[in-house]
Amino acid sequence: MRFMTTPDNAAEKPAEATDAAPTATGVAAQDWDTASADPQYRAAVVDLLGALAYGELAAFERLAEDAKLAPTLSDKAELAKMASAEFHHFEQLRDRLAAIGAEPTQAMEPFVAALDGFHKQTAPSDWLEGLVKAYVGDSIASDFYREVAARLDSDTRGLVLAVLDDTGHAGFAIEKVRAAIDADPRVGGRLALWARRLMGEALSQSQRVVADRDALSTMLVGGVADGFDLAEVGRMFSRITEAHTKRMAALGLAA
Repeated sequence: MRFMTTPDNAAEKPAEATDAAPTATGVAAQDWDTASADPQYRAAVVDLLGALAYGELAAFERLAEDAKLAPTLSDKAELAKMASAEFHHFEQLRDRLAAIGAEPTQAMEPFVAALDGFHKQTAPSDWLEGLVKAYVGDSIASDFYREVAARLDSDTRGLVLAVLDDTGHAGFAIEKVRAAIDADPRVGGRLALWARRLMGEALSQSQRVVADRDALSTMLVGGVADGFDLAEVGRMFSRITEAHTKRMAALGLAA
């Protein structure tokens, strides 16, 4: 799954993004050398970086495919530039995995089936569906990993947030989708239904990935990530849903 943020304005960011950052405590106040002394935490980070790395590699491949559907040469060029940025993110994650003593391919392998399955189930039928998927569907994953990043050591957190940076697709998608709806309002209904489907599939896929990996599960519900209990997990998904509603509005679609 590709990871993408919304444009830099408060109306389209998750609600918590506008709040002052809390003082880091526990693992979040440590660097990698200190935090990684806990083997369970280290395993969770390897899983997290592996999932992100494969997501970025898949994003590179998918953007290249999406470019084939682009209606103009300038649109093709824009997607090619974004694909290049995604591959650079992949390289950063791959290199970090190697630097901490993990084999990158092995770290990515557990997530291949789930992520490929998601993309197979949500293959866009046209250019506009591809844009909505990149903006709405993939941003849900981005929000999820940003939530997790708040509980990571400072070194890992910095890398994760860097690779979640918007590659430019957000503003590009909004411009193109809004223009299409202005030209034919009927397009809006079809794309709204598509976006709702993406929301359900993306949340289900995220939950399955976490449930299948013990270290990641522990990071989310307690233990490694101090203070992150089951109630907080529920609040996290509520924030992700709220951010989804704001993105739908940015596209001019009904949530």
